[in-house]
Amino acid sequence: MTTIREELAQAFHATGSFKWDKEKGFTLASGQRSPFYVDCRALMAHPSARRLVGHLAIEALTGVEINCLGGLEIGAISIATTISDFAYAADPKREWRTFVVRKQAKDHGLGKLIEGAISAGDRALIVDDVLTSGGSLLKAVASARQAGLLVSHALVIVDRKEQEGREKVQLAGVKVISLLTIEDLTAVDQQVG
Repeated sequence: MTTIREELAQAFHATGSFKWDKEKGFTLASGQRSPFYVDCRALMAHPSARRLVGHLAIEALTGVEINCLGGLEIGAISIATTISDFAYAADPKREWRTFVVRKQAKDHGLGKLIEGAISAGDRALIVDDVLTSGGSLLKAVASARQAGLLVSHALVIVDRKEQEGREKVQLAGVKVISLLTIEDLTAVDQQVG
């Protein structure tokens, strides 16, 4: 019987959200090259994949005390919303509010860096799609902490296990939870190939 984790790994392949090019590779946001391309925005465009992410996240967050969750625009928005919706529908019901961290503060209105339902002292979970160098997670953690949020955990859909990302985030006092690793995605690719 296939587990939900295996179903999510398979969904990356079925939606074209994972590519593996051993020869040429892909240029990452950091400028470095990797043989893997992971596109969680494409994955999260599919309701069946969002259900899998929501289900796995709720399981992974058992025992983690939070009031709200969010991360950097744009990628974290659908992840945070999906997890929040699943938490609200779960038994027991949890009402985890969401927020988004802007890449830069707005130059109009209230000029906020963080938008959403937060209050200083809230326990916040930072979410992101893919963990590589840890840069986007660390930026979101720093912004959330600057806004008075207490951040002890982060959740990513895929840990690429490259560039010591997990180690860098954990050095900032944040425990990293990943729903999948790059090995989960390559294992499916090897089964299909």
